[in-house]
Amino acid sequence: MCAALFGAVIPAVAFAQAASGQGAPAKPASTQVAPGQQLKQTPYFALYEALGKPDGWKISGTIRPRYDGLGGQFRPSPSPATNDLFSMQMTLFAEYDTGPVRIGGEIFDSRAYFQRRNSNSIATTEVNALELGQAYLGFDLEDAVGAGTVSTLTVGRFTQNIGSRRLIARNQFRNTINAFTGIAYDFQNAEKDKLRLFYTLPHYRLPDDRAGILSNSVEWDHEGFDAQLFGGIFTKANVLGGILEAYGYGFLERDDGTQLEGIQTRDRRLFTPGFRLFRAPKAGQFDHELEAIYQTGIARNTTAVTDVTDVPVSAYFVHAEAGYTFDVPWVPRLSLHYDHASGDGRSDGSYNRFDTLFGARRFDYGPTSLYGAVQRANLISPSVRLEISPNADWDFYVDYRGLWLEDPTDSFASTGVRDRTGQSGRFAGQQIETRARHWLVPRSVLVDAGVAYLIKGSFLENAPNAPRTGDTIYGYLTTTFFF
Repeated sequence: MCAALFGAVIPAVAFAQAASGQGAPAKPASTQVAPGQQLKQTPYFALYEALGKPDGWKISGTIRPRYDGLGGQFRPSPSPATNDLFSMQMTLFAEYDTGPVRIGGEIFDSRAYFQRRNSNSIATTEVNALELGQAYLGFDLEDAVGAGTVSTLTVGRFTQNIGSRRLIARNQFRNTINAFTGIAYDFQNAEKDKLRLFYTLPHYRLPDDRAGILSNSVEWDHEGFDAQLFGGIFTKANVLGGILEAYGYGFLERDDGTQLEGIQTRDRRLFTPGFRLFRAPKAGQFDHELEAIYQTGIARNTTAVTDVTDVPVSAYFVHAEAGYTFDVPWVPRLSLHYDHASGDGRSDGSYNRFDTLFGARRFDYGPTSLYGAVQRANLISPSVRLEISPNADWDFYVDYRGLWLEDPTDSFASTGVRDRTGQSGRFAGQQIETRARHWLVPRSVLVDAGVAYLIKGSFLENAPNAPRTGDTIYGYLTTTFFF
């Protein structure tokens, strides 16, 4: 199984979009990007050019198959000890600019094949067949609110990359993509300060039943006032040699059904304020990032229809990072990272597990899909990373990360492994992860391969529901076509 992953000659494809988000109707706030991670995306063959470069139009697309495999499962039974997956993501984006108004849309098609029928690794994160993910009107207001300013208003269905992407993101590695319906306003002044305000209804991906997911059924995603995400972020340039972001996001959620039908939730009503101070990597200089987030509000301890008790929420997350990029060939960057996310203890009187909302995690914690062991919940994790970019066509990194539980009685990160007594300790293990990317055809065909090795610690070996499957090895091989 796992050996087949590395010996197979299956052309799998992984699409790593640039941090700005392909097809997004408005530019997000600045995002830190290490050398080699911001890859050009203008293909040699472009559908737009093949159509004769029609005036006022932007047209592009991607095809991304991926093959990945996992051995030594870390999830509790009934998850299979080994698993394989072939997934396919296709996108087609078009936008027509009339001058003051842009009319845009994008189709997503995300499918998965060959997974084990009892696998709980595969869900709406991998399958969302033939969905109109974006359909929006963009109004370019230019300097309507002052000389030297630029502002836009977006209405309809759209994707979002906001700030560090840890709370709201257009997914890059994951097979399905977060989308929202609502309204967003973006502003930038002459000093490059930015403001984004938004009110949206997050899309709930469908189908969400096992039969529908396994058969890649086509079903229109759900959106409604049972889930509302809103807030704002202000970005200030030239603060302590870098950029400062300050934000606050609200999320309101309620059940939309009964025990037998509808979407069951924890009825989260959360307010999540935070700030981020960062300096982007640059050859010959130090860089840094500090992001601190607090979460408050009310929620329920479980999604059970019988759970109708609201409890107060108090949770937090901190990410700290320091790096240096050497001004030599291959542009190596060495960086130290630290992540700390609260967990929820045995008390039913409050809820303390941090919720990453609609954020992405691959850039911090390694690949998701069949893997995705680490997330921003019940986590203490220092790491060291080395990145190199030998030339414009290659980039590579290797990352070593230690893993501990913030609360020994809560489940660790996204593994589902838990010891309610706390007697299995805090040490979850070590993760070694690496990735290499190469433009097989510059700006048109990108090959991406990666491996993650989870050396299980005492908690993942001894907790009551921990599987006795040994250490976890995961790998993927992809090739992305841009057109």
